[in-house]
Amino acid sequence: MDQEIIRKSSNAAFRFVVDIGGNAKAAFTECVLPTVEIETEELKEGGENTQTTLLLGRRKSARITLKNGVGNNGLIAWYIETLNEKVERRPVTIKLRNSKNDDVMIWDIKDAIPVKWTGPQLTTDANTIAIQSLELVCGQIMIKSG
Repeated sequence: MDQEIIRKSSNAAFRFVVDIGGNAKAAFTECVLPTVEIETEELKEGGENTQTTLLLGRRKSARITLKNGVGNNGLIAWYIETLNEKVERRPVTIKLRNSKNDDVMIWDIKDAIPVKWTGPQLTTDANTIAIQSLELVCGQIMIKSG
């Protein structure tokens, strides 16, 4: 199922279209972006009594949460592979679309790994996989306007 099929078969509320490594595609109604934070260390220098110096460290890991979605089997298969300790980091692209289906914002994420999946009650009258929420640990995040 490609993004166009997901978009046409989905409610207009599904504005976050997600492409994971070119294989898994999904649409979500909500996307909680991470807080990106850099570790700091306070350095007290001898002879300098009026202030301290902050040293920048590594970026803390960031998590993106996607909520209320539908997608193809590739998305769930990736999570199941991770559960079975076959961890594969994949690139993820999240596109926010407006009511005319134009891209407003695009988030390109490197080295994402699914770490939490919550599924809703499933019904037999649909051929898509429903996702209540999917949480991804992500590497570098690049943001651009559509």
